[in-house]
Amino acid sequence: MDLQLTGLTAVVTGGTKGIGRAIVETFAAEGANVAFCARSAEEIAATETALKTTGVTVVGTALDMRTHDDVVRWVNDSAEAFGGIDIVISNVSALAIPDTEENWEASLQVDLMGTVTLVKAALPHLEKSNAPSITAISSVSGREVDFASGPYGTVKSAIIAYMAGLAYQLADKGIRANTVSPGNTYHGGGVWESIEQDNPEFFAVAMGLNPTRRMGTPQEVANTVVFLSSPLSSRTTGANILVDGGLSRGIQF
Repeated sequence: MDLQLTGLTAVVTGGTKGIGRAIVETFAAEGANVAFCARSAEEIAATETALKTTGVTVVGTALDMRTHDDVVRWVNDSAEAFGGIDIVISNVSALAIPDTEENWEASLQVDLMGTVTLVKAALPHLEKSNAPSITAISSVSGREVDFASGPYGTVKSAIIAYMAGLAYQLADKGIRANTVSPGNTYHGGGVWESIEQDNPEFFAVAMGLNPTRRMGTPQEVANTVVFLSSPLSSRTTGANILVDGGLSRGIQF
């Protein structure tokens, strides 16, 4: 299936590991140019090198999403370098789960305000696109109560609400806004690998909650994100798409 992404430009936050890396790779495979950011210059260089042979332009920038002016500068510089922006993916998370004051601050600054700053900076460029879309990565923890309720889950709920509001506010401009909410997703170096090693009893409980008897992969999430962001999904806006293998139990109306 041709997703009609060839020649479009996507900006992706947190593009060197896990779900973010898979999103960058999938956009590139579908013919889209990608500007991505992450905190580690070394991981950025490795990602750029790995994608050199894709035939598209993939450029990374070292960036802390808590720094408002740097985020705005990155978005504007990317638009200038690529000749515009068509797709925005807000993926970065502080992954701040325990209920501490520091984690509330980190979740608000990175997850929520990082998304808000990214979107506000990108909107003038999206308004010039023929296929504009915004997708934020939330979580099943933003939709129902689970072990991550607290700073992480609360802010993920706020992101779903923010994107739903954007969908309504931007509909007359043709700019779509959606959320993708993954269930527990396993990858090397990720939070679930760490839990598996450090707290195997809790990992076993989490695995037992999955009716598929496995956790998801970054690629499974990326496939949904890239399709949702593509022109083929042109009628979808204001949605929160679960990619959780049936993990969540609530009925979504």
